[in-house]
Amino acid sequence: MSEENKVNGNSKNEQLDQFRSDERDKHLTTNQGLKVSEDEFSLKAGSRGPTLMEDFHFREKMTHFDHERIPERIVHARGYGAHGEFELYESMQPYTKAKFLQEPGAKVPVFVRFSTVAGSKGSFDIPRDVRGFATKFYTEEGNFDLVGNNMPVFFIQDAIKFPDFVHAVKPEPDTGYPQAASAHDTFWDFIANNQESAHMVMWLMSDRAIPRSLRMMEGFGVHTFRFINEEGKSHFVKFHWKPKLGVHSTVWDEAQKVNGKNPDFNRQDIHESIENGDYPEWELGVQIVPEEDEFKFDFDVLDPTKLWPEEDVPVKIIGKMTLNRNVDNVFAETEQVAFHPGSVVPGIDFSNDPLLQGRLFSYTDTQLIRLGGPNFHELPINRPVCPFHNNQRDGYGRQTINIGKASYHNNSIAGNSPSTATVEEGGYEHYQEKVEGRKIQARSESFKDHFSQATMFWNSMSEVEKAHIEEAFSFELSMVNDKAIRQQVVDMIAYIDLELSKEVAANVGVQEPIDGGSDVTKSSPALSQMNTVHKPDTMKIAVVLHEGYNDTEVQTVLEGLKKNNTYPTVISSKLGRVKGQNGLEVEAEATFDTGDPVLFDALYVAGGKDSDSDFTKKANYMIKETFKHFKPIGATGEGIAILHENDIADEPGVVTGKGTDDFLSGFINAVSAHRHWNRNL
Repeated sequence: MSEENKVNGNSKNEQLDQFRSDERDKHLTTNQGLKVSEDEFSLKAGSRGPTLMEDFHFREKMTHFDHERIPERIVHARGYGAHGEFELYESMQPYTKAKFLQEPGAKVPVFVRFSTVAGSKGSFDIPRDVRGFATKFYTEEGNFDLVGNNMPVFFIQDAIKFPDFVHAVKPEPDTGYPQAASAHDTFWDFIANNQESAHMVMWLMSDRAIPRSLRMMEGFGVHTFRFINEEGKSHFVKFHWKPKLGVHSTVWDEAQKVNGKNPDFNRQDIHESIENGDYPEWELGVQIVPEEDEFKFDFDVLDPTKLWPEEDVPVKIIGKMTLNRNVDNVFAETEQVAFHPGSVVPGIDFSNDPLLQGRLFSYTDTQLIRLGGPNFHELPINRPVCPFHNNQRDGYGRQTINIGKASYHNNSIAGNSPSTATVEEGGYEHYQEKVEGRKIQARSESFKDHFSQATMFWNSMSEVEKAHIEEAFSFELSMVNDKAIRQQVVDMIAYIDLELSKEVAANVGVQEPIDGGSDVTKSSPALSQMNTVHKPDTMKIAVVLHEGYNDTEVQTVLEGLKKNNTYPTVISSKLGRVKGQNGLEVEAEATFDTGDPVLFDALYVAGGKDSDSDFTKKANYMIKETFKHFKPIGATGEGIAILHENDIADEPGVVTGKGTDDFLSGFINAVSAHRHWNRNL
């Protein structure tokens, strides 16, 4: 490998260094480099006279300001990004010739952008919505973009319907609302009349749609791709990101309150985790199906509304991605990054998934309007780490200064360079799939089962998750004004599960369906969040105390929580030092007004001998909200009495005692469980 092409985990960062600008201790200049002597006042004809057109600095400054915003993405507008690296565990040489998947231990830099789908750039972080999960691998053979979601399926089967789906879920055109919400007439009218969405809407009504953290959600490539090895053999492949912290969610009441208390909750969470050195990690898994097994399943492997059950096609873990650096500038990196499912490298190719085929057109078209022309690949965040040479020229935002006369192929004036590469030299070759058939606008019969996997998803849920899905359907449909649409949706749900549809019908004021039901009994344990990883790492714990607290116990608990890689935040009636009964002082970092319980994963109540009724009242609110959202609660000292006032001291996930190692162990175990669903609310 040449030094020019050498790639490691830092090479993309080093490449971006030349574009970074540190203005500290520098003179102010124009964009042309001219030093500016005055930046407070425009040039005028007299101190009270009109501004003069010749003030080039004012014009440049104001013109740039007027053009600072670019069109936001139509979907996935609200996003947050971070840099990192991908390390390969196991060679994929038997399946693909992609160089970054050959040598165990090899690393490539990555950039990841997480996003919500429906809302505008200014919407909040935890709507009920799909999450985008897009990863750009900067490999020595070019950029590979894995542009997926946190759900493995999608609403539609053919890309021609994508504009219709997006129009339906966006704010209704006659009113301009609701923002970042599917709980309205046009969305559910679309669902009822496009029942290929049945499987996806089950995911949307599940807890997967309201994640606790971007660090705690899975990612999926959604589509079926191909791996091609050196011998030209093809395997179908699906990509999975498995979070090392497990898959965890909020509950709906909590999510709505978080959006009000901190609309940037998810983005702040991942930013602070990286700053703290708690680097988010996901393992990359692949499901691989030999081409000759394409038709052996009871679903079509090319159907984007279907998943491959992990029990039928196991997920093979092949590497790990670590996000270890925040962006320096949200606009230059997160907003200007351009992903494209057509950005592949030799050894990775496409299937005939009709939704994927449409995306291969749409993404380029989108970047042309958003980023001002065909040179968006030259923006620092989008530039590959390997050299790129071609005969493309000019256009908005061109940064490359091409030398020489030849800008065409074939040519003799420049020795026909740049020249094409053979397959042996790394040239990309499309898989030579045999394709034949009449030109037709139709859908394969194998795509027409819309309910079996929706029922499988329902069958895979725990009783708690099923209750949440029923509540989600009931909430969403209760916001639909047109009763006929509510009836249509309930009738559709009946073909997923008849009992579910009856419960929802009763809740939203429509007739119980008579027809329906399903004979599908299959389930997939991998789909339930109850079967995920549970650990206390990086969880945020509210510590409520007042003057006169038992400082010996509190000190033991705080030190123990930190040793278990959790983040305690002391909350009291006011900011500043809070003194314990033996004179120890701790710093209150938040008050009851700024430290709302929905912003934390657990609660530890220490109280204090000098507390008053106002403190107790506010501590009671913290306890009730935390308990209602099934989160862990611990108490020592005077805090135990406050828990007894709320009659919850003996409930699951509530731990009391002296601030000793035994209490700490019990509380950490409760925190590790994340939620305690068997409470008597």
